Order: sequence, then structure tokens, then C-alpha cells
Amino acid sequence: MPVNLSAYLSLKKELHHRSATLVAVSKTKPVEDIEALYAAGQRDFGENYVQELCEKQLRLPADIRWHFIGHLQRNKVKYIAPFIHLIHGVDSESLLKEIDKEGRKNNRIIDCLLQMHIAREETKFGLDNAELTELLVKLPNYPNARVVGLMGMASFTTDENLIRSEFHSLSRTSQTIRTSQTIQTLSMGMSNDFRIALEEGSNLVRIGSLLFGEREKINGA
Repeated sequence: MPVNLSAYLSLKKELHHRSATLVAVSKTKPVEDIEALYAAGQRDFGENYVQELCEKQLRLPADIRWHFIGHLQRNKVKYIAPFIHLIHGVDSESLLKEIDKEGRKNNRIIDCLLQMHIAREETKFGLDNAELTELLVKLPNYPNARVVGLMGMASFTTDENLIRSEFHSLSRTSQTIRTSQTIQTLSMGMSNDFRIALEEGSNLVRIGSLLFGEREKINGA
């Protein structure tokens, strides 16, 4: 399925009006699809397989802002540390510590989002409010892993009231920790629920299937 450029241009206009950033989720999609969106002006792309991301980064323009949106294993951080723009799913102090270590090695500060568990599914990763409070106090210990906001994924359901309540809860948490100019990003919303997320305060959405069509499932990490 070719890239839906009309959907992309419409979405960009809508998000610009709301001052929200679009991350085009390009995982499992070919380089040619990314190039098509790049030519239309898109610069933020999201991947969740480290090997695939590293291969694409080598083949595509240097000004692309790469987002790692999957569950990142600590032993894989070193591969993306030299170039990653934003790591979305930091759900433990041990991962934050590893990002900080690799940031120092590469003489750069790596921006991160802390992932909160807001969905009912037990399979989703993330911190609870108590863990968040504990981790926030320790952020000065990791100067090369700069936390710039929070992210969360709602339950996979057609119940829009439940989705809205989960996003609303995370938005309220985000507002309580916006104590500096650094922590400003709230990442909520994907292709099936991004408009609810925007209404609840999201300023970064991750959209894949609306732009690229349904993706094939692959094995890898």
C-alpha cells in the first residue's frame, strides 16, 4: 500500500493548529515509504526495533529525527545512543541509568520520556505514580539522560470513555510535574485514539497505519 500523502497533509494541518508534533511510525515499513513522507516535509519518524532503526538511519537523510518507541532493552541502548532524537519508553531507573552512561560516552544529552502505565492491560509497560515520584527525585543523578516529559498508551478498546479517562489521568499527572521548561512533552495517542488524546492535552502523537497502512508483523528487537 502506498503512503497516504493526502492523509498526511491533512493530519499535519490539524496537528499544527493544535501545536502538536507528529511522529510517523515507520516500523517495518520500507525506506521508500519513509522517503516519500520525508519529501513531503516529515522529519520525525518512530521505530521500535533497534536493528531496523540502525539500518534505516544509515540509509536515510541525516536530518531525520529518530524516535525509539518500543520497549528498549538496556543492552541495546549503545546502538542508538549516537543519533537517537527521543527515547519514548523509559520505564525504570536502570534503563535511565544506561541511557545516561551511553550519553556520556557519546558526549551528548539524550532526551527521554518516562512511560506511565495507564491502561488496564497488564501487558503494557510503565511506571505507576509512586514509582514516578521516586524516580523524579533521582533525575539529577543522570544528567546525560534528560527527561522531557511523559508518555502512555491507553487500553486497546472501543470504549472511548475509558480511553478518555486514562488519557485525562495522565494529563493531570503531567501537569503536576511541569515544574521546569524541560518537562513539557506529553505523548499520548495513536492512529485509533489520537483525537481523544489531543483533546486531553497531548502534544505529541504517534501515527502509523493512517499514513502507511497496516504493517506486517516481523520478528526482531
